[in-house]
Amino acid sequence: MAESPVTCLIAEDEALLRDALLVQLRHAWPGLQIVAECEDGASALEALSEFRPDVAFLDIRMPGLSGLEVAAAAVEASPATQIVFVTAYDQYAMDAFERGAIDYLLKPVKPERLAATVQRLQSRSTNQDAAALAALLERLGPTRPREAGTVEPLTWLTASAGRETRLILVDEVAYFRADNKYTTVVTADGEALLRTPIRELLMRLDPATFKQIHRSTIVNLKAIAGIVRDDSGRGTVRLRSRPETLTVSAPFMALFRHM
Repeated sequence: MAESPVTCLIAEDEALLRDALLVQLRHAWPGLQIVAECEDGASALEALSEFRPDVAFLDIRMPGLSGLEVAAAAVEASPATQIVFVTAYDQYAMDAFERGAIDYLLKPVKPERLAATVQRLQSRSTNQDAAALAALLERLGPTRPREAGTVEPLTWLTASAGRETRLILVDEVAYFRADNKYTTVVTADGEALLRTPIRELLMRLDPATFKQIHRSTIVNLKAIAGIVRDDSGRGTVRLRSRPETLTVSAPFMALFRHM
């Protein structure tokens, strides 16, 4: 009986880099089956939960959830998946990867480095060391250096409420909700419309304060009063200043393990 092909997920928000890595992987590992190509952290986490691939190549800096956060959640969502980080971080972060014995590729990805990584993956019989990954996350943590070109987080938003234009302090936002091509901004005082897609907004929010809990929802952690997990694995967020509750899809619940 023929062996099942090794499955793989690629998560990279820049299409050209994602396509380039795909081409390189097909050359370095012809039998590899790509089951998902993702352009942000949320879709990567959902795909990990759905497909449970053998290998995942995760860009560290993606809209919303970073590759580090996706990998941390994957310990629960897809524990057998071997993680390879793709990064443009400087030497400080490289040292952390080396000490943690975590596989990584430095951008731009060189064929010889990818070939060595593929060889390690093919010879490894067990999944990623969860303890080593946790140690890496702790070392890089909230103080990890920013990659080149990273924009400072937003402080104010200009949003529309009917005919009125409102200037909203980002810290006052309870949550954001995708609204077709736009985004609804929800505060204690009501709602307003932001003419920016939620995916673009994710790149400008402070990841230490705002977390994506669903493909269409970003919540301000400071606005959360409590979180309850149901029998299906999904969660429900109660807010301090709003009567409604928010649904946390099952893959994203892993992000709240230590809260």
